[in-house]
Amino acid sequence: MSIIVGYVPTPEGEAALERAIAEARKNNTLLVVINSSRGDAPVDKRYAQGDAIATIEERLRDEGIEHHILQPVRGNEAASEVLRAADEYRADLIVIGLRRRTPVGKLIMGSTSQQILLEADCPILAVKAAPAA
Repeated sequence: MSIIVGYVPTPEGEAALERAIAEARKNNTLLVVINSSRGDAPVDKRYAQGDAIATIEERLRDEGIEHHILQPVRGNEAASEVLRAADEYRADLIVIGLRRRTPVGKLIMGSTSQQILLEADCPILAVKAAPAA
């Protein structure tokens, strides 16, 4: 059993990671961090680079959290990669970050979040980043 977190290097991604770490610690379970790139662009700002991944790896190791950090580049959508990991690691929980949206934007949730919410076979915890100061 495991906790899966969809991670992107944004405030929302950091909030999701923080909550996933807390859940993994509380439940003493494997944490799987998914940071994927569709691989269709030379630079993908959602794909965490060396130092960011090394920092996450070091933190999880120092906190004694059993973990895997996966960065697939298969041309798949991020939601597909999260759902694939949830199946593979028999997820108890998926944690995702949500962006704050305008009133009009609230009518339509992001496609990645929506796909995960609609297709996952386990509970999903959606978190928001703290408001900008």
